[in-house]
Amino acid sequence: MTALKLEGEGDDWRLHLNGDWSLAAMAQIEAQLRSLPGGLRGNLVCDWSGAEAPGIGPVWALLLRLAEPGTNLNIRHTGDPPHFLPLLQKLEADRHASEAAPEAPHGREFVGEVGRWAILQGTQARLVIGFFGRIVTVIGEAFSRPRALRLPSLTRHVYETGITAIPIVALIAFLISVIVAYLGSQQLNRFGANIFVVDLVTISVLREMGVLLTSIIVAGRSGSAFAAEIGVMQLNEEIDALRAMGMNPIELLVVPRVLALVIALPLLTVIADAMGLAGGGLLSVINLHIPLLQFTYRLREALSATTFWSGLIKAPVFAVLIAMVGTYRGMQVRDSARDLGRLTTVAVVQSIFFVILADAIFAVLFVKIDF
Repeated sequence: MTALKLEGEGDDWRLHLNGDWSLAAMAQIEAQLRSLPGGLRGNLVCDWSGAEAPGIGPVWALLLRLAEPGTNLNIRHTGDPPHFLPLLQKLEADRHASEAAPEAPHGREFVGEVGRWAILQGTQARLVIGFFGRIVTVIGEAFSRPRALRLPSLTRHVYETGITAIPIVALIAFLISVIVAYLGSQQLNRFGANIFVVDLVTISVLREMGVLLTSIIVAGRSGSAFAAEIGVMQLNEEIDALRAMGMNPIELLVVPRVLALVIALPLLTVIADAMGLAGGGLLSVINLHIPLLQFTYRLREALSATTFWSGLIKAPVFAVLIAMVGTYRGMQVRDSARDLGRLTTVAVVQSIFFVILADAIFAVLFVKIDF
């Protein structure tokens, strides 16, 4: 039987804790605790001499009841209190301290987050600039030391990033141009201007879609391969072994991939342009009944001196962006296969983002200089 008895001793109080104080009597103890008067003040002595088998739950309930708002007591425990009581008292004090601590203003938290983000981006920018500088240094050394270009490795990467990508690049460029020509004809047919489908296909493929689609395909195909290959070497500590042997990983692993992509991407762009024009011409002949000779004549009329070059000029820039992002993220792999997968995904996403961003900058620049 559990019993709580509160006695007044002048301005002080004594609480007698008698009977069963185990977890089995928890419900009865809570009911008796609720019956205690509120707003007590002064000194309180908790007498544990009559308590039997006190448990953590009932003792915690007692401490919470005596610490309720409106109660201001200086509590002291006598009569062989439980050995875990100091721990519960400390937890109760920490709870009060956390509740009483003022919350930081949301504006300060936001400013702190912005500051941390800015510092992180500044650090990343410095690392990227340093990485780019090391690539330029190795390429500069190639003028006095041609072996720095690693021609066998360069040839292999040109084959892997360029020649093996020809089928997928050609197929996608062909199909996309067919779609553009078909949708364009549906709209232009309403005005009797089907012949301008040739202009639409020619300008869109040569100025934008050929190089942009090719770059996106290469970013997903070769950019991810660069990050994965170099990342696996990092996990296997092969790059550390190269440094231990006095070799430059940038020269061996990064520069051949960058130069190979700079060579391969413009060539793939030319193939994509040709297949795009072929797709548009095929749809014009079959669906719009435009003779091939008339299509060719209109194609020459739609071309300007800069239409083809405005697309081809972008290819080396896009190639540098894709290769740099892929190799840089691969060099960042450190801990586990999970880190490898994450950074490979980041490489693909960032490559495509930077390609589209650069394409937008080129579009604005070409309009400004009337190119």
